[in-house]
Amino acid sequence: MGKGTLKQILLLTDGCSNQGEDPIAIAALAKEQGITVNVIGVVDDDRISEQGIEEIKNIALSGGGISQVVYTKQLAKTVQMVTRQAMTQTIHGVVNRELTQILGQDQEIEDLPPEKRGQVMEVVDELGETMDLDLLILVDTSASMKNKLGMVQEALTDLSISLNSRIGSNKFSLYSFPGKRKNVDKLLSWTPKIESLTGVFHKLSSGGITPTGPALQEAIEMFPRKSRRSLISDDEYQEESGM
Repeated sequence: MGKGTLKQILLLTDGCSNQGEDPIAIAALAKEQGITVNVIGVVDDDRISEQGIEEIKNIALSGGGISQVVYTKQLAKTVQMVTRQAMTQTIHGVVNRELTQILGQDQEIEDLPPEKRGQVMEVVDELGETMDLDLLILVDTSASMKNKLGMVQEALTDLSISLNSRIGSNKFSLYSFPGKRKNVDKLLSWTPKIESLTGVFHKLSSGGITPTGPALQEAIEMFPRKSRRSLISDDEYQEESGM
């Protein structure tokens, strides 16, 4: 398996979408294009509805990613855990597909003898540290998220520090929704330094609708086009399209 790029969207939200396309369908489209969609539901003292929990779970399921619903005080640890788990899950899936091609149908890592399985898992772990990561963070700034944005900023800064230990290169970008005049606002272009977030969050204005589906659709467009079949791309970044 060649060295490529892991592509992820990390969606931080606290409720149900209420405008535009179905975010579950858009997440499936992202998966087809090699982009994993992870979702973290952020709750404060207030409860999150069953509908909200179901949507969070189903967006991640459809996008081939991982979902968690957490209180704001647990957010930093959860953001790191979900990002790394999703990287491993993606690599695991690709390795399983290659094993199926080599060994025949229905052959996966778990079917290997213990010694071989251990060797394959070492490769999976190594790839998790050495492959490049492109992570687009999509933050829900609807009215109910207003008091949580400080914790979101802290969690993303901690994530950057955590990922700096990887050998592979990291690129981050940050978008918020709803935008001031459109579905999504770009806060940070692709950069290896998520520390640039300092000073960015003051641009956020909370309130209004929650167009999760359209926001995910625009997030997909921020990644370069590639083959629909592979979850991992060897494409290099092209010029970022403007918004």
